[in-house]
Amino acid sequence: MRHLLSTQDLGRDEATALLDDAERFEQALTGREVRKLPTLRGRTVMTVFYENSTRTRVSFEVAGKWMSADVINVSASSSSVGKGESLRDTVKTLHAAGADALIVRHPASGAPAQIADWTTDSDGEGPAIINAGDGTHEHPTQALLDALTLRQRLGSLDGRRIAIVGDVVHSRVARSNAHLLSTLGAEVVLVAPPTLLPAGVGEWPVTVSGNLDAELPAVDAVMMLRVQAERMNGGFFPSPREYAVRFGLNDRRLAMLSDDAVVLHPGPMLRGMEIGWSVADSPKATVLDQVRNGVHVRMAVLFRLLVGSDSAGAQL
Repeated sequence: MRHLLSTQDLGRDEATALLDDAERFEQALTGREVRKLPTLRGRTVMTVFYENSTRTRVSFEVAGKWMSADVINVSASSSSVGKGESLRDTVKTLHAAGADALIVRHPASGAPAQIADWTTDSDGEGPAIINAGDGTHEHPTQALLDALTLRQRLGSLDGRRIAIVGDVVHSRVARSNAHLLSTLGAEVVLVAPPTLLPAGVGEWPVTVSGNLDAELPAVDAVMMLRVQAERMNGGFFPSPREYAVRFGLNDRRLAMLSDDAVVLHPGPMLRGMEIGWSVADSPKATVLDQVRNGVHVRMAVLFRLLVGSDSAGAQL
């Protein structure tokens, strides 16, 4: 791996190896008074975020620092972007400044792939590019941490039925999870009103439903998506109240799930809309587990891209 741009670039063995490495990093850090490993000492990791973020940005920073990398945060609002500098010039500047990895979030779909092209030298060398979310396209490390959380709760994902519910059309998380979970053997069903399904969804490795109540009793996990009002122009549903009634996970619907089923949410949550207040804090909810797993997954990704070993096990 030179870059991580999309879950569609990951085969089953490669994805499984990343999840295994994430668990090895978790085990290596457990019980340490000082959570530091020397695995990326001397490497420079830069986060380049053109959109707001809490979980992704913080977990990448923690992951890099726990591996002894030098982590530098570059915010578009406080960089030369505010003076009119182009994305191309910004990332080429960071490459010239010594970045070994660029972790990029950008509102334009495809931006990380373009950055990978811009920063690759004539000899084929350049920084590793990690897609931390590009527009409505993909968010591969989120899908990996979701898969790890599911694997810890459910065991093997083979044959497991996972429902992804809500604003699919604007969700890079939904796209990445649909492909990765299918690669890992799960059956994925998208549950949403027709207005919140993307064009071409028939080509995804999923089934589609518009009836949440009909799907819940048969699923092993349900992933609730935030309604991304900031990306909406026009009316995608009549009102927030009607959306919550038809597609929100409330206490009544939580009771329809099997005893072992789990509830995921990539965050940030809109409590009272796509997920009930008490549901988000219920024993079935894995929201904080996802955050914790996010650090270890991102450690595994950084290790794989910058060290290049087939497994972290030999070095931990």
